[in-house]
Amino acid sequence: MLLEGKLTRLRALEAEDLDLLYAWENDPAIWGVSGTVAPFSRLTLRRFLDEQRLDLYAIRQLRLVIETLDGRAVGLLDLFEFEPRDLRAGIGILIHDRSDRGQGFAADALGILCRYAQQTLGLHQLWCNVTPDNTASRVLFRSAGFTECGRKREWHRTPDGWTDEIMLQKII
Repeated sequence: MLLEGKLTRLRALEAEDLDLLYAWENDPAIWGVSGTVAPFSRLTLRRFLDEQRLDLYAIRQLRLVIETLDGRAVGLLDLFEFEPRDLRAGIGILIHDRSDRGQGFAADALGILCRYAQQTLGLHQLWCNVTPDNTASRVLFRSAGFTECGRKREWHRTPDGWTDEIMLQKII
């Protein structure tokens, strides 16, 4: 199965992606959605890249680069907490630059991933967690057939207080 859509393709991380990961993972502007609270060293990210060569069943995570059809990296897509027994996984998606958001890249990449999860991995369900104020992500996942299935109250501490977390899932 080719992991390519109308606007994007998903590809495995390469050693050459170290600088890209270093820049994106260390961007405090995305730490709120990634759960990061401290910078990553190049050594840590190099080890992460090395680990990505291992099988999904061994490390229970798969990170893919979202790139345009002309090869420009615009984001990352993660399958995480992969559960082979229960045939489910969580999804995280990032379109890094604001200028690339709203262009359809995330929706295209999410569609590719959903097909891959169903047809190749044989998953039964996908899920994601989104804060209520992340309207773009909520619209994205709902448009892809995800439905809200739960809410964790005051789950994340923010500079302004506490915020909930909404869980969405898609049975495939």
